[in-house]
Amino acid sequence: MKIKYYKPSDSKLAYSVGVTLDRFIKKKQDEFPFASGELSQLLRDIALAAKIVNRETNRAGLANIVGAFGNTNVQGEEQQKLDVVANIRFTRALTKGGEVCAIVSEEDDEVIDLQNNSGKYVVAIDPLDGSSNIDVNISIGTIFSIYRRVTPVGSPIKQEDIMQPGNQQVAAGYVLYGSSTMLVYTTGHGVNGFTYEASLGEFFLSHPDMKAPKNGLIYSINEGTFNLFEPGLKAYIDFCKNKEFRARYIGSLVADFHRNLLKGGIYIYPATPKSPSGKLRLLYEANALAFIAEQAGAKATDGEYRILDIVPSSLHQRTPLYIGSIDMVNQAASMLKKHRALVVEK
Repeated sequence: MKIKYYKPSDSKLAYSVGVTLDRFIKKKQDEFPFASGELSQLLRDIALAAKIVNRETNRAGLANIVGAFGNTNVQGEEQQKLDVVANIRFTRALTKGGEVCAIVSEEDDEVIDLQNNSGKYVVAIDPLDGSSNIDVNISIGTIFSIYRRVTPVGSPIKQEDIMQPGNQQVAAGYVLYGSSTMLVYTTGHGVNGFTYEASLGEFFLSHPDMKAPKNGLIYSINEGTFNLFEPGLKAYIDFCKNKEFRARYIGSLVADFHRNLLKGGIYIYPATPKSPSGKLRLLYEANALAFIAEQAGAKATDGEYRILDIVPSSLHQRTPLYIGSIDMVNQAASMLKKHRALVVEK
């Protein structure tokens, strides 16, 4: 019997297609001494659901799943048909995967108890961020946070399993459905981005060890509400204009955050008299992106305090959000603090 030992081909026909998400996750399993494959499987379940939602998003017009569904969610926002589709797909994937005991979703008023007491993880998720942009074909996304339950495995879930601060996340990520579909995630050991190759049905590593620029030239905020901003924020926006920074605001949190993460910038959704607690949700929007931001060398605050240190008091709690390049977030916080101090002095 003849034997030939394998060696990689150096032929131009044998170009590498890259590292798949599955292989990357498996390679990184050793970073979790407490895990025995459950977290890896959970990330694969999320990736599978993302592929399905990507397909539904791409054929939305043909499948008559654009437009409003006719209901409002717990936030009082009109649900889009794709909101409902995405919520179903992610909930189903997380249920069938068997690693999750409970889900917190933007689309559900209450915690979803999967009645899987052996599940070690809790997932908080915004199944389809930016859904108001669906009908006009603008980038949208999915945001997710993963926590280890704190009560003993085998027992029913309790409030302390759900109401955890962001600094207890074991993983977080987002999926961007745009000109290309990307999955970006962290497990506390850096941030990596994967681009979906539809012809192969796989996510491939395209953005290894992502790092946010320390400073940037982009500021992202809805300036239509400028008159409602507190004095310190108005001063910061004027500062940005005087520096001739570029105003870029899509209105999809994932898309705005992703651009600023790559190019350098700050995203701001402040508190206003109309929304005194801000508008973005802490558990399944701000926490996830704050974890990613910090792992990429960026920063996230509510204008004063670190987002990841905020202890949640309600399921759909809202928060202001200042997130992005560290120098820009620090500059905004400094100007907020200065003007707030002036108000106190008066």
